[in-house]
Amino acid sequence: MDRGRRSSLAGGLVLILLGTWFLVAQFVPGLQIVVSWPLIIVGAGMLLLVIGLLTGVPEMAVPACIVGGIGGLLYWQNATGNWDSWAYAWTLIPGFVGAGVILAGLLGGKLRRSVREGGGLVLVSLVLFAIFGSFFGALGMVGDYWPVFLIALGLLLLFRSLLHSR
Repeated sequence: MDRGRRSSLAGGLVLILLGTWFLVAQFVPGLQIVVSWPLIIVGAGMLLLVIGLLTGVPEMAVPACIVGGIGGLLYWQNATGNWDSWAYAWTLIPGFVGAGVILAGLLGGKLRRSVREGGGLVLVSLVLFAIFGSFFGALGMVGDYWPVFLIALGLLLLFRSLLHSR
């Protein structure tokens, strides 16, 4: 089956399943689930992943992880009321891209390359999260030592460039 037919098939199946769920939920009140709005965003990310799986496009895992990850961040912020954390939480978005690259490689059979590329993004994202989080006073455990993360990241980049040049 060609890609166009698979895309149409996947889209049709997703619409049928969503329509059926909403129709049944209207007539059977016990099936209605109270969902907070950030979980709808997480669900959209899951929907992107399912569409990618059904159409045979593993690269759809990248936008699925981005949307799902942002939905997870918003869910946590909505649950805790800590909206100020967005000042440093945005640094996790490159990590979501990296997770999507790794997942796409796992689904597409190119795991080794994708772990190297996606893992680098996840690492940079976590280092930036620690730096910005400590800079904005949210990560008290790092305190005055946040420049150590900059040094570690610089050393990592230096060693990587030296190893790849050989």
